Amino acid sequence: MALTKETSASIVSKFGANANDTGNTKVQIALMTERIKQLTEHCKAFPKDTSAQRGLLKVVGSRRKLLKYYQRTNLEGYRALIKELGIRK
Repeated sequence: MALTKETSASIVSKFGANANDTGNTKVQIALMTERIKQLTEHCKAFPKDTSAQRGLLKVVGSRRKLLKYYQRTNLEGYRALIKELGIRK
C-alpha cells in the first residue's frame, strides 16, 4: 500500500533537480499525488476502512496546502505541474 522505493525514486528523478532533491515542492506534491491515487484505489476496494479514508483526507489536505504555497510562489510552475499531474484546481 505504501509507495515502493522504485516508484519514489522515479518520481524524484522526474520532478527534482537530481536524485537527492526530495525536499523540492514539486517532488513532494508529485509523491503525495501518487500516494493519493493508491489510497483512493484502496478505499474503493475496502469502503469500510475508515482509517485509510482518514489518511487519504490528511494527505489531500497536505497536498492542498503545498499547492497553495507553490501557486503563491511560482504561478507558471504551478500551472505546468497541475497540468502534468492531471490535478484539477
